[in-house]
Amino acid sequence: MQQAVQNGFYSTGKDNFRVSVYKVFYALLIIIYAFFVYLLLKISLQYIPYNTDVAFLRIKQDVINIPLYKLAFFTHVYTAVLVLPAGFTQFSVYIRRKLPQLHRYTGWLYAAVVVMLAGPSGLYMGVYANGGLISQISFVLLASLWIGFTAIAIIKAIKGDYKAHREFLIRSFALTLSAITLRAWKYLLVFLFEPRPMDVYQIVAWLGWIPNLIIAEMIIRKIIKLKK
Repeated sequence: MQQAVQNGFYSTGKDNFRVSVYKVFYALLIIIYAFFVYLLLKISLQYIPYNTDVAFLRIKQDVINIPLYKLAFFTHVYTAVLVLPAGFTQFSVYIRRKLPQLHRYTGWLYAAVVVMLAGPSGLYMGVYANGGLISQISFVLLASLWIGFTAIAIIKAIKGDYKAHREFLIRSFALTLSAITLRAWKYLLVFLFEPRPMDVYQIVAWLGWIPNLIIAEMIIRKIIKLKK
């Protein structure tokens, strides 16, 4: 009897420890995520008021006057920053259960911005990406998948297939996070290897989103396995 009580005590202690570690890890992720959202917001604010000779655009003067490029660029910059906080709310269990209306509204905001604004503008910009054809193929493919996964997630939700909706939303958000991971890889590569600028663009063009998508598929498979 005493042994059983002791086993129960230790089991409860381990479970509480796991929960505590999970909460700390989750809180740390939120802090890191919020920090990167802040950094991306600062990048966007560089272009307010309207300015075509600042930051990234200084190295795009050869294409800045191509028809629709300026429209695509500023549409992407001003709207893409919205999808990071809006998309994050979709994975909050608390919001989904306690604030379902907020979950739906932010979900529609996320989907509308990706499918109608940030995605198409990013696709157009991808055609003129730095790094030549290697980078251009990557960014065009990234934008196409981003739009496609998000659109499918919407269709699945409307049809009531919430399992598939969640899976495609995970894939979509993994590509959304490329805004963060692309820059993180860029800083890391430059710090460690100091490669040529065009080489960096070609590498991070692919490295910024493919690992994200692989991790997304691993998460989806893990969820399916746990539910079985």
